[in-house]
Amino acid sequence: MLPNDPLKRVLTVDLTRRSFSVEERTDLFKERLGGVGAGIRLLTEECPAGIDPFDPGNPIIFAVGPLVGHFPVASKTVALFKSPHTGELGESHAGGRSAVSIRLAGYGAIIIKGASTMPVYLVINEDGVFFRDASAIWGLRSSYTVGSVLRERETGRGTRTIMRIGRAGENLVTYSSVITETYRHFGRLGLGALFGSKKLKAIVIEGKQSLPVANKRTYRQVYDHLFKAATQTPLMKKYHELGTAMNVVPLNTIGGLPTRNLQSGTFEGAEAISGETMAANYLGRRIACAHCPVACIHLAALRTPYPNDPYFYKTNMLGYDHEPIFAAGSMLGIADAPDMLRVMDEIEILGLDVMSAGVCLAWATEAQQQGLITTRETDSLQFTFGDADAYIQALQRIISQPTDFYQALAHGVDYTAQIYGGEDFAMAFGRNEMPGYHTGPGAYAGYLSGARHSHLDNAGYSLDQKVIKAGEKPDAKTLALQLLEEERWRQVLASLVICLFARGVYSPELSCEALETIGISCSETGLEELGTAILREKYAFKQREGFDLTQSRIPRRIFETAAPWGPFEETYVREILNQYAQNL
Repeated sequence: MLPNDPLKRVLTVDLTRRSFSVEERTDLFKERLGGVGAGIRLLTEECPAGIDPFDPGNPIIFAVGPLVGHFPVASKTVALFKSPHTGELGESHAGGRSAVSIRLAGYGAIIIKGASTMPVYLVINEDGVFFRDASAIWGLRSSYTVGSVLRERETGRGTRTIMRIGRAGENLVTYSSVITETYRHFGRLGLGALFGSKKLKAIVIEGKQSLPVANKRTYRQVYDHLFKAATQTPLMKKYHELGTAMNVVPLNTIGGLPTRNLQSGTFEGAEAISGETMAANYLGRRIACAHCPVACIHLAALRTPYPNDPYFYKTNMLGYDHEPIFAAGSMLGIADAPDMLRVMDEIEILGLDVMSAGVCLAWATEAQQQGLITTRETDSLQFTFGDADAYIQALQRIISQPTDFYQALAHGVDYTAQIYGGEDFAMAFGRNEMPGYHTGPGAYAGYLSGARHSHLDNAGYSLDQKVIKAGEKPDAKTLALQLLEEERWRQVLASLVICLFARGVYSPELSCEALETIGISCSETGLEELGTAILREKYAFKQREGFDLTQSRIPRRIFETAAPWGPFEETYVREILNQYAQNL
């Protein structure tokens, strides 16, 4: 590392004592690069074994990487914590401006410890940490309003990041998110609930530091190469034009779009909520994360009439991707785009994770249809696939929790099904609700084996689609090794904090060239070994907290609903998981 690179500085904030300190950890960032590599080491050091996730001693780690502020698409911040949703490793990545703001404020990582006795928000900049009273914005109905207040109250417009929670986080819903820059999120696994448990409403971070390079000429050459690759390749072009919403129609065509709680892999309303339809009829604008030239964030304009005057409308801009479309669309049987957007909007207002919220409501609909729950449990609501109004009311009840049923549903579908039944169609893997791909055993083994139980861990759905094209079913060991190979390399990308959309741009060779320009020497072999070491360290943390890959619950529904791969059995998926564990 270059001697004047601020990446090595770790900021620790103690909410209990209202104090902060800075420590230089050159060894940590030199060995682990940053991002998830540095973050998992800090989490292992700071998080006591077996701690309750809502204990003040459960830390939140934010970490960025060495390429942030230097190169395009190095735009992610990694958050690591013990998840209140799964009880083991929590890992979430967010774009927006957070990574650049943390880096330019002079830090490579931030540790949040303890808990406040009253609502607070933090302002972090090059001068240190300031604790602000958040009582006036705690309990506000809308997360949008919280963002508006903080934007007006704090300085740094254009260079700051604002991370904030909604009422879901305040009320400790275990799949609540942290919203950053309005349209990006630390989603999944309940980081918002940890904020809420610490009475931490928001964090504002501002930075304007300059960053060093080893050789300006070489740096410029590498930068130009990466910029052209990010802006001129077909891979990145598709993210700009339609975004991941382009997946809706192809997945539906092959029977891989989860529909009505995965009762089917095809949705008759797919065209009406497809990326093409959204772009043609609802796209308001595209925006980009800081230091990213791709602009993959697609915002839909939702026009809502005022109740007492049908000629006046308010317009909300909502980010949409494949996952929100699946969760608030096909999974709930909603084929009307404005209705789908209204459900998404309520999820944003409340500060929930969209995937978990959609899957929970889909399970609740089927559970009610099967008589496992009644209107007594649902506080008089009757769920019907496609009924957006009922779902919006249910989302509000997940926050207010008027019955035991909603108190349970606030802990996720896996938890709720253990109480009310319906585990065979409770679509969670490793206790985390499923994403929007029903492509075959590669996807499901990927959700179960991935360190954060996400489709982004190892792209099992992509392996499935290759098998579909080739028409040859691999043996369990081959598929397990393919999942492992991909996940190991993604640990490197997540340590550099490269957006995974650019995984085809940042090859091992180019990654080494980029690191050389900022004083970090490495080899392709060294990066591969680092990815293996990080993945093992993450699994050591998971196992320490009680996770056992070979004992994971697998919903029967995935074997009952026709998949593009054709029929597959639980024994095959179990063998993939066994091979994964043996070769980890």
